[in-house]
Amino acid sequence: MSREASRLREFYFGRQLRTMLPILFQSGETHNFTYDLTDTNLRYLAEMVAVATGKAPPEIEGFILESINDQQLRVYFDNKMASHRGQRSPPKVTSPFGRRLGWYAVARAIKPRLIVETGVERGHGALLLCAALLRNGEDGAPGRYLGTDINPDAGYLLSGKYEAVGKVLYGDSIASLKEIKEPIDLFINDSDHSADYEAEEYKVIASKLSATAIVLGDNAHVTDKLAGFSRETGRSFLMFKEQPKDHWYPGAGIGISFPKGRVLP
Repeated sequence: MSREASRLREFYFGRQLRTMLPILFQSGETHNFTYDLTDTNLRYLAEMVAVATGKAPPEIEGFILESINDQQLRVYFDNKMASHRGQRSPPKVTSPFGRRLGWYAVARAIKPRLIVETGVERGHGALLLCAALLRNGEDGAPGRYLGTDINPDAGYLLSGKYEAVGKVLYGDSIASLKEIKEPIDLFINDSDHSADYEAEEYKVIASKLSATAIVLGDNAHVTDKLAGFSRETGRSFLMFKEQPKDHWYPGAGIGISFPKGRVLP
């Protein structure tokens, strides 16, 4: 029995246990971990975003590669992380944004005029979304980003040229959402990860979504609230699960809610 238990541990947990301490010592990260996704996982991510946005998969793959290859963005990220928290992505990590590459691809694909993200923390997603908005502006489709967070220190990654298209609203996220008057084209839930709070956010923004809006849930691997919201409002829903590459963290996910009837061109 002990031999079988050892095999079970090695098969399911051995790699994670062996990689945990070296990664912690290299990066100093204790939360919001940075890692690459496996090649297969990136392929699945592109396919899902293509379905939700009505774009061809090669176009979505191009957006993902655009972000991965943005060296100015990567250097900015590493420098800000090191100066503020003494952390940086492990050197072998090509892009520190993980599943958020899907957020970037959605923003590039649908060219939103307004992106709203609840829960900013250090500004990992805010930075990447504003990078997408800057690219959209170069393409003649400007937009802006609003983040919400109850922590007055949140959003330290959002500065410089990226801050030109985005800002953080401090205070309770639901209260901040109620004050937004213009249509939301892309909404990301990443705040209080309790199921009830997540559901309340969707309830508040339901009437504020534009006709073509996409909603992303960063908690969909834990709760089914975005799936329920999609069913109640007549929207389609898909779920993407991360597969981190060479990292002990098992990965989170993206729930994506989008209008029914979108077809590929």
